[in-house]
Amino acid sequence: MTFKSKALGLALSLCVAGFAVPSAAQQEAPKPLKVSNEAGPAIRALDTAVKGGDFSNLPALLAEANAKAKTADDRFAIVSLQLRAAQAQNDKAATAAAVDGLLATGRIQEPEASKLRFSAAQLRYELKQYDQAAAGFEQALAADPNNLDAYVLLAETRKGQNREAEAVPLLQKAIQLRAASGQPVPESWYNRATALAFNNKLPSAPQLARDWAKAYPSPTSWRTAIMTFEPTSGLTGPDKVDIYRLQRAAGALKGETDYYRYADAVLLRGLPGEAKAVLEEGFAANAIDRNKPAFRDLYAAASAKIAADKAGLVAAEKSALASPAARSALGTGDALMSYGDYQKAAALYRAALGKSGVDAGAANLRLGIALARAGDTASATAAFNAVTGPRAGLAKLWLDWLSSRR
Repeated sequence: MTFKSKALGLALSLCVAGFAVPSAAQQEAPKPLKVSNEAGPAIRALDTAVKGGDFSNLPALLAEANAKAKTADDRFAIVSLQLRAAQAQNDKAATAAAVDGLLATGRIQEPEASKLRFSAAQLRYELKQYDQAAAGFEQALAADPNNLDAYVLLAETRKGQNREAEAVPLLQKAIQLRAASGQPVPESWYNRATALAFNNKLPSAPQLARDWAKAYPSPTSWRTAIMTFEPTSGLTGPDKVDIYRLQRAAGALKGETDYYRYADAVLLRGLPGEAKAVLEEGFAANAIDRNKPAFRDLYAAASAKIAADKAGLVAAEKSALASPAARSALGTGDALMSYGDYQKAAALYRAALGKSGVDAGAANLRLGIALARAGDTASATAAFNAVTGPRAGLAKLWLDWLSSRR
């Protein structure tokens, strides 16, 4: 007997978790669906109940239909109606089970079968049935290694399974494939991958954070990139000032700790002008409270030293340029840069590079910073590219910031 129910009709228009679930009618050259004479009346009764929303009698009608089912088509018709009923009641668990039943009939062929398995896996993820969801997403990726949604959802499933470290390479693969296709990578993918890598102390965390900041430059992404880089930079003490300078340039200083450690570090290096300027920026942004003793005292200490510091700058500049040693040129360049006199600072750093005892890595890095802050991107890029040694990683981070501004 041919079953002609409109509720089934081999043209079910189904939707599971926002993804279309294909029916047999969507397959290439579908075979006509026929149900057996024995099961036909029970299936019709089931169809009538589903169309009418009579779900209270559904268990009994399903039991009767299943008891009389003889063929794969019988089972397909029953489970299709079961799926329709599950969706009408927004029962995700029953929907996933019904999809399994459809696949078990053998009537759904590829690639539709893979789409169904993927939809069922999504439902099971939402139900927190992570092991079953993972198996479904793995099957989806085996069928289509370019299924970006499957990579992302499998990553989230791994997190649900408390296997967070395994989630990161899945997100990295999704990012790689998306970028290779020429389409923009969703910012949430970078954000999620970075957080998972950082929380699990994975070596991929700094690069993921940098990729995020380059793709979506913002104070938040750049602060994350810088904070993730800092513990792995190998830089300590005074050398970290150049990390804080990048944070300031990117507008990524946030909260008391950021402002205090920056201002304190430059003040300890004898750069009161920079300490005062940074604190004033924090006060203006309401990021720090000028009346708190720590900031009040730091600001007072910086302010008290500025007049004498500035008074000696002209003589120090002449002396540094005349000296054969690089140290005074580098130090005077730092002082000039701390007051925002970037062009003069750059001239001192260039001079230092030609003098004896120069730390070329430090000189080139600060030359790049001065030029970048002065708006000379091309010259800054050349200076950063010349940095070698322990500061090379920070120079590359500055280069990333420069490129993100173009």
